[in-house]
Amino acid sequence: MKQLSEMSEREFFACVGQRPGMFVGVNSFHGVTAFLEGYATHADRHGGSDPLDGFQEWLVTRRGRDCSHAWPGQVLHVAFPDGWENIRDLPPEDEQRAIEVLFELLDAFLAEREAKGNTQAPA
Repeated sequence: MKQLSEMSEREFFACVGQRPGMFVGVNSFHGVTAFLEGYATHADRHGGSDPLDGFQEWLVTRRGRDCSHAWPGQVLHVAFPDGWENIRDLPPEDEQRAIEVLFELLDAFLAEREAKGNTQAPA
């Protein structure tokens, strides 16, 4: 396995997606999204590119509609097209489904970036 410092953003996020509890401490959708936001903010603050830049817009385009939710809510709309009971208290099986869908979407987003040969958001 590659060292974390040698991984692309896509490889790193795939690693996190395989074992989110190892990186976040808890296996919850909100814990994972907070980790990803913190990671992106750190990169942005310290001269790196924000790996989530454009993810919100990409999700809206992929869904074909917008709403007032930030990207985590957009992911939940994809995972649960019929809605959910309580965004702050998802049942364990819904937590797992949301995390799986998040990393599937994130991988597709980053794959589009790579296909375009850059680290900027896909158009």
